[in-house]
Amino acid sequence: MAGVRETAVAARFDATGLRAVLFDLDDTLYPERAFVVSGFRAAAQRCAAIVGVDAAALEETCVRLFDAGRRGDIFDTALRALGVPAAPAHVALLVEAYRTHDPDLRLPEETVAVLAALRRRYRLGIVTDGYAAVQRRKIAALGLAQLVDVVVYTDDWGRTAWKPAPVGYLAALERLAVVPAQALYVADNPAKDFIGARALGLRTVRVRVAGREHAHIRLDAAHEADAEVPALAGLLDLLALE
Repeated sequence: MAGVRETAVAARFDATGLRAVLFDLDDTLYPERAFVVSGFRAAAQRCAAIVGVDAAALEETCVRLFDAGRRGDIFDTALRALGVPAAPAHVALLVEAYRTHDPDLRLPEETVAVLAALRRRYRLGIVTDGYAAVQRRKIAALGLAQLVDVVVYTDDWGRTAWKPAPVGYLAALERLAVVPAQALYVADNPAKDFIGARALGLRTVRVRVAGREHAHIRLDAAHEADAEVPALAGLLDLLALE
């Protein structure tokens, strides 16, 4: 049934007049879990001796908690699970190590191929939320700056500029010299990604990859995208590209 719905939604998508494609970063162009695991490994290796636990055990416990759906207090919970008091100073050290590490990331071949195909016809950009320094390290590790025309970090304007605020979209459109009606926004999280873009007049596509962070979420029509694909490569079919 899901495949039938995706085909039906895609069939209604109109790419007429499209000149630019903007992308979200995390869980759209690469699986964000890879960054999370990289961060846990870096934090464990940097801080385990200080907090008094084995680095491998700390990394494994953090990953297990994340995969079980824990969010927000993973380091606190992991330390307690390993029999160590979750001292605020130690948790702060782990969080800092996580946020400042140079991530070990690889861009999926699918993403490289899709961006190359799109760039033959469209100008490309990325609009990403999250702490700007963290997001810049992700972009660098993935080599994405060389594959698109612009990268916009909404955090450069402060937290109030994070999606669904219009600031990031408008900045990208200005740098690409297009108006909203000529642009498409491709992302994964219906809670924030599409409602702001659609309000500006951009067309939207949701990449809903099974198992990723927001894949299970369904919201009202105002929050959902104009079309949906089950993998990034589906975008090429949607836009009739090879």
